[in-house]
Amino acid sequence: MRVLIVNTSERTGGAAVAANRLMKALNNNGVKAKMLVRDKESDALTVVGLPKSPLLHWHFLWERLVIFVRSRFSRKHLFEIDLANTGSDITRLPEFQEADVIHLHWINQGMLSLSGIHKILRSGKPVVWTMHDIWPATAICHLTLGCRSFTSTCKSCRLLPGSSGLAQSVWRKKQRLLEDGNIFFVACSRWLESEAKASALLKGHKITSIPNPIDIHIYNRCNKQEARQRLGLPADKKLILFVSQRVTNRNKGMAYLMEACDQLKDLPQLGVVILGGHAEEITTQLPTFPLGYVNDEHRIVDVYNAVDVFVLPSLSENLPNTIMEAMACGVPCVGFRVGGIPEEIDHKQNGYVADYRSAEDLARGIRWILTEADYESLCQHAVHKVAQNYSQQSVAIKYLDVYQQAMAFKHYGL
Repeated sequence: MRVLIVNTSERTGGAAVAANRLMKALNNNGVKAKMLVRDKESDALTVVGLPKSPLLHWHFLWERLVIFVRSRFSRKHLFEIDLANTGSDITRLPEFQEADVIHLHWINQGMLSLSGIHKILRSGKPVVWTMHDIWPATAICHLTLGCRSFTSTCKSCRLLPGSSGLAQSVWRKKQRLLEDGNIFFVACSRWLESEAKASALLKGHKITSIPNPIDIHIYNRCNKQEARQRLGLPADKKLILFVSQRVTNRNKGMAYLMEACDQLKDLPQLGVVILGGHAEEITTQLPTFPLGYVNDEHRIVDVYNAVDVFVLPSLSENLPNTIMEAMACGVPCVGFRVGGIPEEIDHKQNGYVADYRSAEDLARGIRWILTEADYESLCQHAVHKVAQNYSQQSVAIKYLDVYQQAMAFKHYGL
């Protein structure tokens, strides 16, 4: 079986990381998988970039320009919505033509247009689409944040005040697209699966949930003090870790962690390690150790192993790779009760699930892990949870079943 995984980026962003890991998991389990991306960042032979063309950048710019104009020249929500009004036609590429299954992942910001997806469906090839956020089930947004319009129809959008017709127009285009072809949708969490099934847009479509995979041979426990020494982190502190591609992204909840840290000032030798872009802009009343943006996987594993607790106070999440990575390295985690986070963190077994948007409960969870819980037991349960649920083999087997169903449906009308 030949599978073509399609994603905008090869490495940047959670969806890219998950898609790359799935490709490796499939190849390690008897499937010939390749990845097609717009932004190729390595020399990997199994990853193919779109043919070089000035249009690649223009697709991205044109979509942003349309959004910028329709939002009355405001940059506030410029990267929170996508129209898929422009993109590349991948159906003529040899990688597409030789594939048995086309597996879409995060294809936004000018990678594929809705008309391009329509061409893919008309090709007759089985199509699987992994949802890394809610965009395939809404008109234009990636995070609903309490909005339930997608359960009936997206007539207007809170992210585009004064431009109500645009969201409705994209919604209708998606409706027509989905009427013409059957897509097997896969959500990365049970929470996102339930949200997708509530969407009027996806009514009647096949939707299931399969978690992202992780290579537990790379992400595993190692000596904490040795990891700290390699990173130049202090040996005598209790370290909290916060990770985000862009630390200042308000949806990642750094403000709640800062408030929680203020409530933990009485704990001796406590510090905060910050991994991600713009880390130097964050200050708390606790000592901070900004590491910036790190691309090297082995260094990232060192970062996880160097800390005592990982905190992800996101306001919206699917099934965060970062929690999975931390747990695989034996690090207890704290996160809000939102999205797929409670599916990963078993409350007071391998971490702590805090009340949504409660900095007080976030602080309570950190304090419990560092001062009250059986810490080694938490670490062991975290490693076990990942090995049992998110290993490459277990995830690859689940996707193989979906591929076979999609192929049978296309070829035999089942």
